[in-house]
Amino acid sequence: MAEIRGQIDGKGLKIGIVVAQFNELVTGKLLSGALNELQKYGVAEDDITTLWVPGAVEIPRVTKKLSDSGKVDGIITLGAVVRGETAHFDYVCAVSANGIAEVSLHGDVPVMYGVLATDDMDQALNRAGGKVGNKGSDCASGVLEMINLEKKI
Repeated sequence: MAEIRGQIDGKGLKIGIVVAQFNELVTGKLLSGALNELQKYGVAEDDITTLWVPGAVEIPRVTKKLSDSGKVDGIITLGAVVRGETAHFDYVCAVSANGIAEVSLHGDVPVMYGVLATDDMDQALNRAGGKVGNKGSDCASGVLEMINLEKKI
């Protein structure tokens, strides 16, 4: 039985990170986690491009343009949607998740989904370097693994 796994190795890889400005208290921590993890695994600082968008709804469009550009080997998406008292939370989560999934399935490069959807700010902060780890870091190692796995297929 053949088994293929991707290595978590970033040497020579170019990574794009699309980050929502909305809830920057959280997304800034996610970004820091992603950057630290990428550099830990050998991605050169000059090979990382960070693109800031207004909010989670705008992430899919810029992710698609970046994927189509041929300038990166993989993309990390980072955002934080915190539940409010209206249905807006549900719409934002659905639009961003579906849009990012579409790019991931049909784009040229691997895309990691790092958009948090939480009930409150404490949950978001716990997933951005708090008690539950850092989703940005997880996405960084994940995108490197996916890039290297796809090279083997």
